[in-house]
Amino acid sequence: MTETDVAEAVRYRVTGMDCSACAAKIEAAARSIAGVRDAKVSIASQEMTLRTEDGMAPLPEVERSITSLGYRLARVADGEDDDKIPDLSHLTPAYKRALWVVVLLNAGYGVAEIVGGFLAGSQSVKADALDFIGDGVISFLGLLAVGWGLAARAKAALLQGIFLGVLGAGVLVATAYRMLVQHQPEAGLMGILALIGLAVNVMAAVVLLPHRQGDANVRAVWLFSRNDAIGNVAVIVAAVLVAWTRTPWPDLVVAVVIAALFLHSSFSIIKDARNDLSATAR
Repeated sequence: MTETDVAEAVRYRVTGMDCSACAAKIEAAARSIAGVRDAKVSIASQEMTLRTEDGMAPLPEVERSITSLGYRLARVADGEDDDKIPDLSHLTPAYKRALWVVVLLNAGYGVAEIVGGFLAGSQSVKADALDFIGDGVISFLGLLAVGWGLAARAKAALLQGIFLGVLGAGVLVATAYRMLVQHQPEAGLMGILALIGLAVNVMAAVVLLPHRQGDANVRAVWLFSRNDAIGNVAVIVAAVLVAWTRTPWPDLVVAVVIAALFLHSSFSIIKDARNDLSATAR
């Protein structure tokens, strides 16, 4: 085996990921570049590991490709300690305050929507509330983990993944029970709660927009808001169909889809966190 046959590993810290779909998108973009043998992205540690065949040659194109998707990359220097505190110069006090506002908006409305889901008898509203609670937990742990090393970030992510997985499984079990013991949800209240959720997502985006740094971050905020809004719109559609068909099935179907996607993200976080912990133990 010649020296050029050995894949060279390069690490980046990634800013802007909020789900396993983001990680898959980044991996696909990196692997599409000539000279990249493999790319692995961990949503637990928020890092990407590239293995290249042509040294540093493909890196500028990889960086352009990924930043054009709305993510920020920061190269991890060779030999850099995993527990080294990263550059935090972009985290101004105003930006941190904005993140705390987003945490309170998401977590606060998530709890309120859970209560509303019980009042409306709607499983899809409860599932949508998971997205708000999940975003709140992710942002909260992200704030707490500022400056933590790889092992500490991985442990925090593992706890987060387990917590979110328990919530998702709970909604699926409750939905399965509702399939056996059907109850007509309140379509009107479902729609109102989903519309409020949509407004909360818009408010969170507005709070973060003044702290953007370049077009990539503007796009990242838009992507987060869009993805969260999809769940709200799905619940609104379910509410309309419940009122039209006078059956709970649209509500139950949307609940299963949202909870299943939520569980998939939870499993991805747990898997990445365990891999990161294994890497730090070597």
